[in-house]
Amino acid sequence: MTRTEIEITAELVRELLRDQHPDLADRPVRLGARGWDNQLWRLGDDLAVRMPWATLSADALLRKEHAWLPDLAPRLPLPVPVPQRLGEPSERFPRPWIVTTWVPGDPADRAPATRAAEAADTLAAFLTALHRPAPAGAPAGRDRGGPLAERAEGFARQLAAATGLGLIPDPDAVRAVWEDAATAPDWAGPALWLHGDLHPANVLTEDGAICGVIDFGDLFAGDPAFDLAAAWILLPDGAADRFHGAYQPSPDAATLRRARGWAVLRALACILIADAGVHGRPGGKPSWGPPAHAAMRRLVATAGN
Repeated sequence: MTRTEIEITAELVRELLRDQHPDLADRPVRLGARGWDNQLWRLGDDLAVRMPWATLSADALLRKEHAWLPDLAPRLPLPVPVPQRLGEPSERFPRPWIVTTWVPGDPADRAPATRAAEAADTLAAFLTALHRPAPAGAPAGRDRGGPLAERAEGFARQLAAATGLGLIPDPDAVRAVWEDAATAPDWAGPALWLHGDLHPANVLTEDGAICGVIDFGDLFAGDPAFDLAAAWILLPDGAADRFHGAYQPSPDAATLRRARGWAVLRALACILIADAGVHGRPGGKPSWGPPAHAAMRRLVATAGN
């Protein structure tokens, strides 16, 4: 992580608004959250300002959201943060920033979905609506999507690290899920629009139900299996089968195998990030641990299915 050298404050946000979007500058400003790439500042009751702060890649991700999400959002059945304004780099702040709509709800890493059937149906409807063929100029995934076999080295490295820390009780079972996924046939269909980052902190809940999806910075076109991994990452025990039945078109066996592989990679990454948070290492997020360990348990239980 590379944190920006400029301290982001409410006053800085107000100054940037006065310079570039003065009609919004008189709204109340308060910190909403500090995420992996951006800080989120509430702007009144219905808007938010996203300011890049912790990664160099955040600038391009914000511009991508501003370019593509306004056209995608109207067809999605859940609230998403729709970009309204783009802030350009300036002497006050040398990076781009955006104003988006505010999506209420609690991040699922702190308030997981508990209403299994409703959550499965909601997530399936959202991804069914999103997963449509993307145009030729759609962005590609950074290190996401593509053949799973290309991620074998990264998988082995993460599994060894998590096992060495005592975080994986049965590494052979995890490896079995991965190896089955990595040998599944590749996606042969058109490149579909994908959210690209469906971990629990990017999905919002209310009263145990999914009520919103945020952070489309990793939006890209590719194999739907990448997003379908979310069934094991986000949903309660026993809900994955209902999700797969509700998602349209019904995923074939190869797609589900690849999805399990992507879910294993996601769970391993979140387990390591959570452990870093528990031990105070940079970039760590302790709240990512419980959902990641639950996902890994569910995935291991699918071995051989």
